Amino acid sequence: QVQLVESGGGLVQPGESLTLSCRASGVIFGLHNVGWYRQVPGQQRELVASVSAVHRTFYRDSVKGRFTISRDNAKSTLYLEMNSLKPEDTAAYYCNIEVIMSGRREEYWGQGTQVTISS
Repeated sequence: QVQLVESGGGLVQPGESLTLSCRASGVIFGLHNVGWYRQVPGQQRELVASVSAVHRTFYRDSVKGRFTISRDNAKSTLYLEMNSLKPEDTAAYYCNIEVIMSGRREEYWGQGTQVTISS
């Protein structure tokens, strides 16, 4: 079965940095599109950044220039380097992998890791 485990969340002050990691198992990691999402209570989960199997990246406007998504296929690990953090970045962050099996698209999620930016 496909499993994703996030780590690296925590409490930091505005302007500080944090790097999240997501280790995948049960899947050939390098074949699939992966991404980071975040969710604030009461709101919909939103895409923060993604990187495709062919290494194309996407960032939502609010994190461009501050966040960097990367992947290490040999380690089956996805990273999100977050710099110049702002209070509005506070959310539960989830990694996601898109898997197409038997002609059908499926998504798998990690358990989430909380990131809180506060003074």
